[in-house]
Amino acid sequence: MTFTQSVKTCFRKYFTFSGRASRSEYWWFFLFLVLGSIVASILDSMIFGAVEVDTGPGSVGVESNGPLGSLFSLATFIPALAAGWRRMHDTGKSGLYLLYPLIVMIGIAVFAMFTGAFEQMSTGDIGTAFTGVLGIVLMIALVVLAISPLLVLWWLTRPSQPGPNEYGPNPHEVPS
Repeated sequence: MTFTQSVKTCFRKYFTFSGRASRSEYWWFFLFLVLGSIVASILDSMIFGAVEVDTGPGSVGVESNGPLGSLFSLATFIPALAAGWRRMHDTGKSGLYLLYPLIVMIGIAVFAMFTGAFEQMSTGDIGTAFTGVLGIVLMIALVVLAISPLLVLWWLTRPSQPGPNEYGPNPHEVPS
């Protein structure tokens, strides 16, 4: 699948979360999203001057609050989610696996809320939140949180499951 075919396919399947998306379809569309965000940021800075660059010792931060980047992100959020969902289907996994990092974050937040770790952190006593058994559980959860996006990325790069699976026929074996 080419770059333009991929972008057209992903926008044509704007709200389609069923079926499968080939690796090339997903990654060409991902490249479109990255390039579109860069172009929108450049246009925001040229038209609205909405880019702020903060420099400090050993760090550089860029913040863009322009409307074009926000509109582009809003317009492409659902098709990006749908393409990732279909890509997970292509590897034989449920689309919910795409949300794994978000589920881990919510789980950590709920655990921290019930154990009182938020209160300790808000008072500046971060060390107390990470002591004892609860602290060990929080540290393990943070390691899982750090690994989870990498795991999802690895799943997105896996080859297509050969033949049809429970989510539909292989996109490489179906005539366009």
